Amino acid sequence: MIRRFFILCSGADTGILESCSSGEQNKYAGIGATVFFTAVMAFIAASYALYTVFDNLYTAIFFGLIWGLLIFNLDRFIVSTIKKRDSFKSEFLQATPRIILAVIIAVVISKPLEMKIFEKEINQVLLEQKNELTLANKAQIARQYTPVVANLNEDITSLKNEINIKEAETNALYDTYISEAEGRAGTMLLGKGPVYKEKREKHDAALLELRQLKEANALKIADKESQIAALNKEYSLAVEDSQPVIDGFDGLMARINALGELSWFPSFFIFLLFLAIETSPIIVKLLAPKGPYDLKLEDEESAVETWVMQKVQQRQKILATDTLLNEKIYGEIAEEEAVYTYKKQKAEELLRLQADTFHDLQIKSL
Repeated sequence: MIRRFFILCSGADTGILESCSSGEQNKYAGIGATVFFTAVMAFIAASYALYTVFDNLYTAIFFGLIWGLLIFNLDRFIVSTIKKRDSFKSEFLQATPRIILAVIIAVVISKPLEMKIFEKEINQVLLEQKNELTLANKAQIARQYTPVVANLNEDITSLKNEINIKEAETNALYDTYISEAEGRAGTMLLGKGPVYKEKREKHDAALLELRQLKEANALKIADKESQIAALNKEYSLAVEDSQPVIDGFDGLMARINALGELSWFPSFFIFLLFLAIETSPIIVKLLAPKGPYDLKLEDEESAVETWVMQKVQQRQKILATDTLLNEKIYGEIAEEEAVYTYKKQKAEELLRLQADTFHDLQIKSL
C-alpha cells in the first residue's frame, strides 16, 4: 500500500510499472518517497514562514498546505517528464531546466527552515537591532523637542539671573546704609542721620522691587517649567507610541536579513542538503541505466508515435489521390460538347435577363 502510494508520487505509469520486476518498482517508490517528503518539508517551511507574516496558525497552515501541494506537483512533474535516451548529453540538456527549477525550489524551502533552526541566534540579532532602533528613534524624536526645551531652560536661567542681580543690588544697598549707621562709610558719623534715612529708603525701595520681581519671575518660571514638563510628557508619549512598531520588527524580511548577519557556512550546507534532496530524483534518473520500465515506456510511446505518423501519411495520400481524381474528372467534363452547349445556353439567357432589367430601370428613371 505504501509502495503503491510512493509509486504514484513518482509520476510513473503504474500500468507499465506493475509488469516490471520488484526491484524496478522499489526504485520508483524511492523516487516517489523523495518527492513526497520534499513536499512535506516545503509545507513545514512555508507554514513557519507564513506564520511570521500573519501571526495566525490556521492561516499559515492553510497556505502552507497549498504551497506543499504545489511543490509536490512540480517535483512530480519534473521527475515524470525526464525520459531516458540513448545519449547522456541529450538527457542532461533535457534535465537542465528542471535542475534550475529544483535549485529555486531548494532555496525557497531551505530559507524558512534555516530561520527556524537558527531562531535563537536570529532573535539575538533582532534584539540588538531593536535596541539600536529604539535609541535612534528616541534621538530622532528628541530632535523635535530639545531646541524648544533648551530655549525654555535659557529663559528660566535668565529670569533667575535677573533675580540674583537685583538681590545683589539690594544687598549692596543694605550694606551701604548699615555702614552709614555704624560710621564706617559715607559721612563717617555714627548714628541714623538724614543720609542714613536716604540710603535706607533706597534699600527699602529696592527690596520692594526685589520682592515684586521674585513674585513675577516665579510665575514666569513656573509657566516655563510647566511647558517643559508638557514637552517631556509629549516626548515620552511619542516614544511610547512608536515603540510597538520597533517591537514588531521581526517579520519575514527582518528575519531573512538577520539570518544574513550570521555565519554563512552552516546556512550554506543546509541549502546544499535541500538541494541534494530536491535534485536527487533527477540525478537518479540521469545516472541510472535504462531499466525495463524505460524500455516498455519507450516502446509504448514509439508505438503511439508510429501509429500517428501512419494516420497522417494515410490522410496525405488520400488527399493527393482525391486531388488527382478531381482534376481528371473535371478535365474530361470540360471537353464534353453537350456540357459546353448547355452552359452557353444558360449564359445567353442570363445576359438577356440582365439587359431587359437594365432597360426597364432606364425607362423608369426618365
